[in-house]
Amino acid sequence: MFQYSFGVWEHITTVFVFAVFLISLLTDGYLYGVIAAFIGTISVNYAFTFPYFALNFTIPVNLISGLVMIAIAVLTSALTTKLKNHEATKAESEKERMRANLLRAVSHDLRTPLTTIYGSGTTLLENGDAMTEEQKNMIITGIKEDSEWLIRMVENLLSITRIDSGQIKIIKTPTVLEELIDSVMLKFKKRFSAQKVEIEIPDDMIIIPMDAILIEQVIVNILENAVLHAEGMTCLTLSVFTIGNRAVFEIKDDGCGIDQKRIESLFCGDYTPEDEVVDSQKKNAGIGLSVCATIIKAHGGDIKAENLKDGGAVFRFTLDTEE
Repeated sequence: MFQYSFGVWEHITTVFVFAVFLISLLTDGYLYGVIAAFIGTISVNYAFTFPYFALNFTIPVNLISGLVMIAIAVLTSALTTKLKNHEATKAESEKERMRANLLRAVSHDLRTPLTTIYGSGTTLLENGDAMTEEQKNMIITGIKEDSEWLIRMVENLLSITRIDSGQIKIIKTPTVLEELIDSVMLKFKKRFSAQKVEIEIPDDMIIIPMDAILIEQVIVNILENAVLHAEGMTCLTLSVFTIGNRAVFEIKDDGCGIDQKRIESLFCGDYTPEDEVVDSQKKNAGIGLSVCATIIKAHGGDIKAENLKDGGAVFRFTLDTEE
């Protein structure tokens, strides 16, 4: 094209050099770049330099062009490999940091219910004969509640580690939105029977491909997070609407809102404890929200949280609907 359309002969070698550079840049390792440099050298020498259609490496310009191509291929491949290794190291360092944060969060959060269970069990063993049935039932109920909380914590941890490691493959099945919400509310009411949740969903039947069990876990985690952390909350709303081929899930509350400093890392499992004293409050340290983000990401959706202007916070995630 350069020769016959534009009458350009001088920069043919430059085109091959640029091709070698691109191949070296876009492939892994050195092999493809060096092969491209070798093929480019042969092509330029054979078809585009005198004597035409004959190989001749005795002419200095032909030899120099070949050496330049090989040098560009090696240097570009080396730089690309170095950058990819740097990115891989950086990504692994970030994973290690998140694992460390998660470990600190788990160690801190598990300590509270385990201490409570141990103390309650010891009290029953040592002073059970002197207690009334009502006192025993109260202690046993506390043990049961703490045990249930520990089970949910372990389930969250298993979900996030299995999905991150690729052990769980998301299998989407068409799920009717109304049936999903009914199942979610049934699970939520078992623990928070006194908490009212306003439901707002379309009258039309909406079908969403998903792993229903995992998406139920996401919604229940966010609802429970609102009950546990939205101080002063009087209204909790779960609404779903569609925009194009996307279903938008929103969980709103009118509580105290989210600390602006935490919003950026809310779904990352970051945890910097301000008070290490063990108390009766189980904070969950954002582990449940990390699970939510992992599940939604595995479904090809996105999730975010923000404070409302009138007070409170909203958690919002999207999923693709069925065509």
